[in-house]
Amino acid sequence: MDKYLEKERFQRSVLYVISFILIIWIVKILEYTTDSDFSSFGIFPRTFHGSIGIFISPFIHGDLYHLFTNTFPLIILGIGILYFYPKIGIQVILLIYIMTGFLVWVAAREAFHIGASGIVYGMFAFLLTGGFIRRDRRTLSISLAILFLYGGSMFSGLTPTVEGISWESHIMGFFAGLFCAIYFRKESILFTSSTNQFNEIDNPKADLNLSNTSVDDNVTYNYTFKSVKNIT
Repeated sequence: MDKYLEKERFQRSVLYVISFILIIWIVKILEYTTDSDFSSFGIFPRTFHGSIGIFISPFIHGDLYHLFTNTFPLIILGIGILYFYPKIGIQVILLIYIMTGFLVWVAAREAFHIGASGIVYGMFAFLLTGGFIRRDRRTLSISLAILFLYGGSMFSGLTPTVEGISWESHIMGFFAGLFCAIYFRKESILFTSSTNQFNEIDNPKADLNLSNTSVDDNVTYNYTFKSVKNIT
């Protein structure tokens, strides 16, 4: 029975994450098939019309490369959070989602910010910090695997080193994930022991800088924004 519950928990985690990814891909397909540009629905800081992007900008991506490079970490990190934190997983992801978008709207440069890289950084920070706080090797290994695959680009994405990349989104996402890890530090983590029994342990004491790929002179990608004014 315990093995069945574990399998069911994993399948549910996969279903939620794949559903989110599917919506993102459907949006991109609609954009291509209708020859449209949805970047104007992104976050445009400190404007009323730009506030809608807080909720929908993670579903909008610049090009297929941008979308592909966000898809893999979203799947791995998303499943990791939902599987190991079944009680708070959805709450954590939603909080990272909203906090990242809101902070970008408040503090970022005046341009349309689009993409889900901020959420990727948030989930990465949550699993990494939460793993250290709980001394849990499994959640740590997920973040470290992403860090290994993307190397220094994870850190360079937090600095304004590449023109056209919304490093603010990465920073806001990272701090949102860090906040969630600290805020939920006393929440238990669910795991399967060597005897295949579910146990709960209480806390005893937790784009990635994607390559800049331009389609034209006005659009650049990552947790991307489409320039409206000159940005320095």
